[in-house]
Amino acid sequence: MVKLTEQNREEYAQSILNAINENYIQQFRQLFFELHPQDQVDVYLLMNTSQRKNLYELLSPEEFAEVFEELAIEDQKSFLQELDQTYAQDMVSHMSADDVADFLAEIQHSKASAILAGLEAENAKDIKELLGYEEDTAGAIMTKEFINLRATSQIREVIDLLRREGPDAETIYYLYVINEKHELAGVVSLRDLITSNPDDLVETVMSTRVVSVKTNEDQENVAKLFKKYDFLAVPVTTDHNKLVGIITVDDILDVMEEEATEDIGEFAASRGATDLSISSFTAAKKRAPWIILLMFFGMITASVIGQFEDTLEAVVLLAGFIPLIMDSAGNTGTQSLAVAVRSIALGTLEKKGLGKMVFREFKTGVMLGLMCAVTLMIIIPILHGSVWLAFIVGMSIFLSLSIATVIGTIVPLAINKMNLDPAIASGPFITTVNDIIGLLVYFSIATALLTYL
Repeated sequence: MVKLTEQNREEYAQSILNAINENYIQQFRQLFFELHPQDQVDVYLLMNTSQRKNLYELLSPEEFAEVFEELAIEDQKSFLQELDQTYAQDMVSHMSADDVADFLAEIQHSKASAILAGLEAENAKDIKELLGYEEDTAGAIMTKEFINLRATSQIREVIDLLRREGPDAETIYYLYVINEKHELAGVVSLRDLITSNPDDLVETVMSTRVVSVKTNEDQENVAKLFKKYDFLAVPVTTDHNKLVGIITVDDILDVMEEEATEDIGEFAASRGATDLSISSFTAAKKRAPWIILLMFFGMITASVIGQFEDTLEAVVLLAGFIPLIMDSAGNTGTQSLAVAVRSIALGTLEKKGLGKMVFREFKTGVMLGLMCAVTLMIIIPILHGSVWLAFIVGMSIFLSLSIATVIGTIVPLAINKMNLDPAIASGPFITTVNDIIGLLVYFSIATALLTYL
């Protein structure tokens, strides 16, 4: 199998495009199927409409299904319009049930119904089941293409079963054992099977200590489970322990990317607007609520400054340090926010304890504030010739940073306690809150010591 590198990517891709342009069927198929499936997708995306039309004639629906299911959903929706209805129906029938469910969930209901109607009854049933689970749960991301065993089967029978059904299964590295009620009873690895006596029964090599997830388990919790146990796959069961599917590590990688993207959006107050495929209008609509809310918070900041107008008029130089106070407090609070959200996501909060974490961040803020204060108390007298001004700014930084770390830690923890995503305590929100507190501290100290300036 050829894996394209940056050096030979264009040259190899051009060879494929030339073959398809000239209708060199044998050459095209040889070059195309030498590629890794993901590289096949890359070449497909380079093709123009005419070249893609030729490709549909040179690849069977089953062969093209492997390319189509690797495309992004938006690309799938676009390219589906190019396919003949019969070809498209046949192609979809060869895709994994979970990939079909993901695709159908994103297209118009009428089109999805038409595709389902053309599938075999068993396939359609599996896909409808997957579509019936709540979004972002284990049931919604599981696959139905798996092999289950009976404890009373001989290992030689299982090996024969793998030869017949293995090519269509999502994975065969872990095989799950069920009882007569279709309940999950055990797990056996491929290694155990091929290293055991063919005449032995599955029950002699299987493990009954199986880690599984329920269909309604949040996908983020499933991802944590994979990380904890280094799983390649995990079985999914109903509340009555009936085995209904499996989740594989490739699906979990997609989940981790999705969750990371979501958290980044929350941190930047732009949830749902980080996808470059959406229009400017849609992006603006998604960002607008946070921006407007933060604008009102900004008005509070302006009001705080207005309350200390007399202090500013008395010593105009104080205004020059407002950005320093605001930025330092906001940035420090955002750092603590990141620590808190990450600790919650990784589960380290439960191990360390809430009190220890808050106290640790507070001590960090105190030390950061102390370092910044000492630095400013040395620099400001040199630049502005005022020891009292240096003391006011230094003390304000010290207190602001100490408080900011506590706020940046407590807010996401409180939100998490309310069973909400702690990432909604976004960076801009924490920054604005700490700006206001930093200004209150700064002007309160400055007003109290105004006679010394």
